[in-house]
Amino acid sequence: MSFLHPLACLFSGMILANAVPHFVHGISGDRFPTPFAKPPGKGLSSPTTNMAWALANLAAGYVLLRVGGLASGGDATKAAFFAGIAIIGLLSSRLFATKHNP
Repeated sequence: MSFLHPLACLFSGMILANAVPHFVHGISGDRFPTPFAKPPGKGLSSPTTNMAWALANLAAGYVLLRVGGLASGGDATKAAFFAGIAIIGLLSSRLFATKHNP
């Protein structure tokens, strides 16, 4: 197993976890920040943009999951996948804690 497998799983976890809030806001019809908002990551994007961003994240995360071999990989790939979810989850919780404050 190459060091690239856990790295792919790390990024897969980050990207798949990032898809969740965009999917939920998009399917709920709510506006939510995306990289395409003005200013990027701070302004609010339409629900359609959030759905498109969520679907792009799901596709990219799935590809990285397959490349990383999570299902057949060892503990390092599973730990890296979980670490990716934890990292993006904690960073996002801090970043978006003030998204409704002026």
